[in-house]
Amino acid sequence: MSADGPDDVVEHFVGMDLAWGERRPTGLAVVDGDGMLLAVSAAQTDDDIVTALAPYVEGACVVAIDAPIVVANATGNRPAEAALNKDFARFDAGAHPANTGKPEFREQPRAARVAARLGLDINPRSRRPRRAIEVYPHPATVALFRLGRTLKYKNKPGRDLEQLRAELLVLLGLVEGLGAAEPPLHVDGLPVWTALRSATETATRKSELRVVEDQVDAVVCAYVALFAERRPADTTTYGDLETGYIVTPTLPEGLLPAPRPARDPAAAPDIGAAVRRYAELQPQLRDVTDGFVRLVTSILDEAGINYLTVTGRAKSVSSFAAKAARALGGRPLYTDPLREITDQVGVRVITYVQSDVQAVVDLLGDQVVVHDDRDMGQETASEGRFGYSSRHLIVGLDPARAGDEDTDPLQGQQAAIQIRTVLQHAWAEFEHDTRYKGAVPAEHVLELDRRFTLAAGLLELADREFSTIRDLLRDGPTEAEDDDHDEEDGDPRMSPRELAAFLAGQYSDAGWSRTDHYTWISALVLELGITSLAALGESLRSVDDEALRERMGYRYPPGAVRRLDDALLWVYGERYVELHGNAHRVPALRARLARMRVED
Repeated sequence: MSADGPDDVVEHFVGMDLAWGERRPTGLAVVDGDGMLLAVSAAQTDDDIVTALAPYVEGACVVAIDAPIVVANATGNRPAEAALNKDFARFDAGAHPANTGKPEFREQPRAARVAARLGLDINPRSRRPRRAIEVYPHPATVALFRLGRTLKYKNKPGRDLEQLRAELLVLLGLVEGLGAAEPPLHVDGLPVWTALRSATETATRKSELRVVEDQVDAVVCAYVALFAERRPADTTTYGDLETGYIVTPTLPEGLLPAPRPARDPAAAPDIGAAVRRYAELQPQLRDVTDGFVRLVTSILDEAGINYLTVTGRAKSVSSFAAKAARALGGRPLYTDPLREITDQVGVRVITYVQSDVQAVVDLLGDQVVVHDDRDMGQETASEGRFGYSSRHLIVGLDPARAGDEDTDPLQGQQAAIQIRTVLQHAWAEFEHDTRYKGAVPAEHVLELDRRFTLAAGLLELADREFSTIRDLLRDGPTEAEDDDHDEEDGDPRMSPRELAAFLAGQYSDAGWSRTDHYTWISALVLELGITSLAALGESLRSVDDEALRERMGYRYPPGAVRRLDDALLWVYGERYVELHGNAHRVPALRARLARMRVED
């Protein structure tokens, strides 16, 4: 418990883009303690605001208001504004002066009046459960998204509708990217957010964009409240309760303002233009990402390679902006961010053991064009240390695939593919999460490094042992026991367990397949009328394994299920192709069957 009151868990973080008078709308937004956007709306009068927010401020809450709460100076800037301007004015994020010489602040500022009606404590250092703070979205967006200059989505002379729309769409993309931030803000896909994006895209007048702008600013304000609560060490409060204050995420060290358009364009890359263009492209890249995930999954499934997951993500606008702004030795790291940042589309394959990582790499090398291949584990080892280990590929489609309706949308696109074992993934995720959150005091950093290195070495050893265990199980004699199959449940299919044991003996040199693939192929075996391992073994007697392997020309180690799949195709031909369970892959099976039927 603090001196001011109990540190209650905050239930709601409210953002208020407060108009200085009641003639213009005020944007309102509410976020819960998990960072989920609950509500977005516009209000006009103080009564409207109080009514809209009443359900969310009854319990512990922080209300972030974009408007002066405390104004004590007769002229000029408040001390808070002067201090903030020293840091942020060069990013076009300086604060407008607030003083009692202006009619709207001559008596009680509107923000203070609304806070009082809601019963909120306005002391920025208070820890009382229900409180309000003054915030300012412009410096907040610069700090949160590492912008070289503020986005120009506010209506000013010389800015036309399309420019305002483009800049506001960039902001929408940046806010959507906060789903991967710490703390996270979840807006993407929510109906209230989708409505704002749709209104932005279809607006025909600046006034329509203004309504959206107010509400998006309110969402930013709500996130600043959440950020300040969860990351106080990375938050700056300019000024104080007596003279006025502004709370904002701290300006990142080393962040430099972008050059103004009037300067020589060769002096530095136009990061803002790159970010704006990326924001326009990002929705399309989400579809491309889904396409690459489907492609990689189908390639691995077709090959029968065992893996845990295949996932993907299109790089968020905020992540792109942060990467585009990176510098080395005071010089921009990227001169053409849209071309040089190659992980805009990312796919991650998680395998069980290290040998499967190489199998996936070999298989992808056979099916797609590999533009770059980096073994991060090998690079780490070459430096004589343990640490991050993953295989990174940059891939694209072979032009020869043109004409395939499933992959044509991917033509001309590239994807960054990470391939790692589940243990390598666990280490990388935990290490990144720990360092990103900055939860370790500076005096413990060396100890942290030592322990992460130790953990990496242990996990590398564990990966090797798991590979050895799998090899021993695969190479050893394996017999399936008929009494493992429980016929009392009325399911005539062979169980995945007994089928896996049978295949381990039948194809002792094959790798394991995914558990769900054993279930899948047992259903195909049943469609053929085969209900016992003895009958399955008998049906495979006619397979010439040597000829089959030669004609298939495996350029990767196929899993046991893939070996059985090919063997059944060899024996039953068109009958196997036409099974109900194979309806989704008839063209691929016929292509494989044609290779099998080629005479020597």
